[in-house]
Amino acid sequence: MPVAASAIYFLNLRGDVLINRLYRDDVGGNMVDAFRMHIMQTKEMGTCPVRQIGGCSFFYMRISNVYFVIVVSSNANVACAFKFVVEAVALFKSYFGGAFDEDAIRNNFVLIYELLDEIMDFGYPQNLSPEILKLYITQEGVRSPFSSKQPLERAVPNATLQVTGAVGWRREGLVYKKNEVFLDIVESVNLLMSSKGSVLRCDVTGKILMKCFLSGMPDLKLGLNDKIGLEKESEMKSRPIKSGKTIELDDVTFHQCVNLTRFNTEKTVSFVPPDGEFELMKYRITEGVNLPFRVLPTIKELGRTRMEVNVKVKSVFGAKIFALGVVVKVPVPKQTAKTSFQVTSGKAKYNASIDSIVWKIRKFPGQTEATMSAEVELISTMVEKKSATRPPIQMEFQVPMFTASGLRVRFLKVWEKSGYNTVEWVRYITRAGSYEIRC
Repeated sequence: MPVAASAIYFLNLRGDVLINRLYRDDVGGNMVDAFRMHIMQTKEMGTCPVRQIGGCSFFYMRISNVYFVIVVSSNANVACAFKFVVEAVALFKSYFGGAFDEDAIRNNFVLIYELLDEIMDFGYPQNLSPEILKLYITQEGVRSPFSSKQPLERAVPNATLQVTGAVGWRREGLVYKKNEVFLDIVESVNLLMSSKGSVLRCDVTGKILMKCFLSGMPDLKLGLNDKIGLEKESEMKSRPIKSGKTIELDDVTFHQCVNLTRFNTEKTVSFVPPDGEFELMKYRITEGVNLPFRVLPTIKELGRTRMEVNVKVKSVFGAKIFALGVVVKVPVPKQTAKTSFQVTSGKAKYNASIDSIVWKIRKFPGQTEATMSAEVELISTMVEKKSATRPPIQMEFQVPMFTASGLRVRFLKVWEKSGYNTVEWVRYITRAGSYEIRC
């Protein structure tokens, strides 16, 4: 169930009511007193942002020196409630010149009441887009970007279409001399590998970032090599699936511009993009991950005061690709006194602040390997050495034009009634998330 707010309160740090708005008659006007007595005066504001008192739930968040409180008398979606709070605060800041504090609220209470009537109807959230609300709520706050009357007369005819939710994230009338679409697929590899080279845990989290500079109201269609989408496409066209790697996407989330109805029926990502930069979708993959690097560590203890560390790093990606900014952090004991290194590529040094040998390689070609050999001298102690698990080796890297998941863009089609030509740019980037190897 979505948020069915009975009331909204803005309180200062003393608990004084700055503004309140009642949307339903199922709560009494003294609910703010219960909040002040049972939550604020008990010094438990930071323990949990959701509290139940007398059959009502209080969702609250502190922004600057103001508490934003939502009172709900029924079972409601907590995540939706806090999403509403975050977007409402962003809306107020856009009207108040970037400020949301007690002074801003006191100076703009008339505008706030008008906005509260628009962004929530009978306790249910409505449109909170600043770009759309500013088309017809033109009252000036601390700083109003709509001081000229002529632009408002041009913008208001388009307001009705956007407020209804058809394309509320994009305004009409955009014109560019050069129509371009930039698409970045950015992935983070999370890996935990044993000292013998077996993978204990591995997954990839990725996101598709877009930057659109397109005229008019374009309709875009994105095709990926995901298994479900290819099967649906072949079924609709009565053709067999072409050979090539397919992947299974897990935990996919989309931007609001994506047409979910077409995705559910056709399994295609169709959308009217916002203007500028935005995050089109997020996903996660747990099967068939292509690891960009394999790390083979060997650590030998030579008595109580010496260690030998050998680390071999192999790049598994293609020979025409280069990894950039490769950093390998090899943990050593805290009582390390002296270290010496030999590396086949890059530079290595001992960092005492993190108790690690840091090996940096600026550019790592594909299908190659690099090794580091180090001798570590330890301070002799009288305390008997205890056997303990060593911290894992950590890696940092960035591999352009490579995806650990195998995700590929098959096509990106742009349709607009004027029929202009579009330039599409696609880039792939794989980064290290939690890339750890036990030693």
